[in-house]
Amino acid sequence: MKQLTGWIIYNGSLKAEKFLDYAEWVQNAARRRRIETTLIKNSELVVTIENGKSTIKGRYEGLSPDFVLFADKDIRLAKQLEKLNIPLFNSAQSVENCDDKTLMYQVLADNQLPIPKTILAPLRFFPVEDEDAAYYHGMAEELGYPFIMKEAFGSFGQQVYYIDSFETFFQKVKQIGTTPFVIQQLIQSSYGKDIRLNVVGDRVVASMLRQSPSDFRANVSAGATMYPYEPTKEEIELAIKCSKVVGTDFAGIDLLFGENDERYVCEVNSNAHIQNIFDCTGINVADAIIEYIEGKLKR
Repeated sequence: MKQLTGWIIYNGSLKAEKFLDYAEWVQNAARRRRIETTLIKNSELVVTIENGKSTIKGRYEGLSPDFVLFADKDIRLAKQLEKLNIPLFNSAQSVENCDDKTLMYQVLADNQLPIPKTILAPLRFFPVEDEDAAYYHGMAEELGYPFIMKEAFGSFGQQVYYIDSFETFFQKVKQIGTTPFVIQQLIQSSYGKDIRLNVVGDRVVASMLRQSPSDFRANVSAGATMYPYEPTKEEIELAIKCSKVVGTDFAGIDLLFGENDERYVCEVNSNAHIQNIFDCTGINVADAIIEYIEGKLKR
């Protein structure tokens, strides 16, 4: 049988090691299954429109792997690779659904999945001015204070803000300018606490509880502590359904604890980093991802 070959695409402009770590973990998992993979920066594949069609130029022009693991958010590149009939994991549309939180919450709501009450800010072409205050005051009053403000694009909780007054809210609106954002009901019973479930295909392969002693966010990068967690049947079913409706083959699903033991979907991450959950549980999600891709290609 022909040896499978794959590309692992990551963003070449990101300098933090944790982004390259994810790609390397997946590559090592592929090696364990004797699958040949190449780590490629997105900037090494140049989408070019020429003679009435779009192609890929650059160092890897004319080459075609059996699959691409797309560990990036360069949607245009992802769509171009799909035009070349290269199987992508995850697909361009699923990455876009997760990367843009406004799209993500709309897709989840369209499928009747439980999310905190969420309001999408209107598109702006120019920064907010003082005369716009009345609109944003009404928007905030619809939720009531405190609430959570999230920029549409962001990772590791770095673009998520706790809002406890209109002054704080309007200052942040001015600060982010034309960046799209949502505001969202604060689930007080889940303050600084959530569950991360890693879904691969039809399975939850690893899960952990994250809890912060001092921050409203449960991100480990924001100081939260990790604990192994045994999810319930309902939590497993909810996580798998979240992954399916946004279109991912694998994802990290974050669930919040409601007051009456219900669960809310906080976010779906198409490129969930896997080292923390390995450190917490000893489970290498990369192995499950590669086994899934191999199985799907063989089928």
